Amino acid sequence: MESSENYAIEMLNITKKFPGIIANDNITLQLRKGEIHALLGENGAGKSTLMSVLFGLYQPEEGVIKKDGKIVEIRDPNDANALGIGMVHQHFKLVECFTVLDNIILGVEPVKAGILQKAEARQKVLALSEKYGLNIDPDALIEDITVGMQQRTEILKMLYRDNEILIFDEPTAVLTPQEIKELMQIMRNLSAEGKSILFISHKLQEIMDVADRCTVLRKGKYIGTVNTADTTMQELSAMMVGRNVNFHVEKKEAHPGDVILNVENMTVASKMHKKNAVNNVSLKVRAGEIVCIAGIDGNGQTEFVYGITGLEPLVSGKIEMCGQDITNMSIRKRSVSGMSHIPEDRHKHGLVLDYSLEDNLVLQRYFEPEFTNPAGFLRRANIRSYADRLIEQYDVRSGQGAETIARSMSGGNQQKAIIAREIDKNPELLVAVQPTRGLDVGAIEYIHKQLVAQRDAGKAVLLVSLELDEVMDVPDRILVMYEGEIVGEFDPKDTTEEELGLYMAGARRKEVKA
Repeated sequence: MESSENYAIEMLNITKKFPGIIANDNITLQLRKGEIHALLGENGAGKSTLMSVLFGLYQPEEGVIKKDGKIVEIRDPNDANALGIGMVHQHFKLVECFTVLDNIILGVEPVKAGILQKAEARQKVLALSEKYGLNIDPDALIEDITVGMQQRTEILKMLYRDNEILIFDEPTAVLTPQEIKELMQIMRNLSAEGKSILFISHKLQEIMDVADRCTVLRKGKYIGTVNTADTTMQELSAMMVGRNVNFHVEKKEAHPGDVILNVENMTVASKMHKKNAVNNVSLKVRAGEIVCIAGIDGNGQTEFVYGITGLEPLVSGKIEMCGQDITNMSIRKRSVSGMSHIPEDRHKHGLVLDYSLEDNLVLQRYFEPEFTNPAGFLRRANIRSYADRLIEQYDVRSGQGAETIARSMSGGNQQKAIIAREIDKNPELLVAVQPTRGLDVGAIEYIHKQLVAQRDAGKAVLLVSLELDEVMDVPDRILVMYEGEIVGEFDPKDTTEEELGLYMAGARRKEVKA
């Protein structure tokens, strides 16, 4: 056994409980100085909770934390910062209307004689961003920059505070493939400089690429720690889920039927700049097929989905579903007429976070006779039994079942709840946007099966994804979107990730007949 001196941080026998659930059950994690240590586990395995204990956001019921071999008390994030521990959260904690520089120095502003010394701070920030390859504009406002740049701002916030121990919570969930590569390089640079990094992820490929060691948690318990050089993705996934996971989607040949969704010459305005976000797009999705729109984030996919689902009006063009013109139909009417939507932003458009799980599961159906009596009162018992059925069927894990407040659930389980609600409506058209974002391999496998099952039941599925392996594996046809236009159509069996990448980056295009 190594002596304590070689460890930057040791979390020994940590137990943390919440109502109805033991989030961390006697977990030990040891971080060596200068290593990149991955923390792997399913959604709700207790990864974020453990890191929140280390960062002082939660107090454990049992266990101790040591830094450099000495026991330390971390009562709040200020204590963590004083000990040199910094954290980049899964959902960034930045002030939107401040500049990058102001966010970085927030709370540790350099002051002389009561006057803010911004010039000094700017020099330090620019020097740090140079040293670690984090190219940012210190004067840009947070609300105007990409998610990848916001993340770099969070990293600089840690470096500016001279943090030695850096926690990255699911850092790649919202990045493009290019930004992920850059982040991995930044992490390698940081560890080469002697920083110790804890990296929460459930993307096995990233862990294999960048981490030295990996600790696996399952349902709140410690499963083991392995050297990544001595293991495989299969072994890690089996440790994480407790069974072997199939990385490849099993599906039969598609037999497309009638056109369910017909989009003609659709144009949607952009909120960001003067150009239209979606420019004269036409496409068809038939019953019994999965069509995927692929592309790098920010090329009009979001606005295209908003147009189809009714969240944004069209500048021009026409949308038909099952032969009916729905171009100007209300969102509820589209929903009742056979459209389901798994939205990209689960917090903004997918859930009412302060409602219970059961109320979220009937959000689009509460007005049906099954759930509301003729006098207009909710039939609570029916709502409860409906929710219990979906929770069981889709393995939605939560501390207090149907009564759990949605906000308190892990991201992956929030996602499962939305998918259960949308698929159970038995739609003719399922619009699934980033349905597996932030999910672990077990949950991804399950959701892909559900999408294929919808297809096999003769439904039309429109999938929008930024994950190349999902784009290659799940759909029957791929359409690449670049700068608001469809620039290529592909059969996943006859194309490669490299070829798709060229179209996604705008380096190639071909005429597409709608």
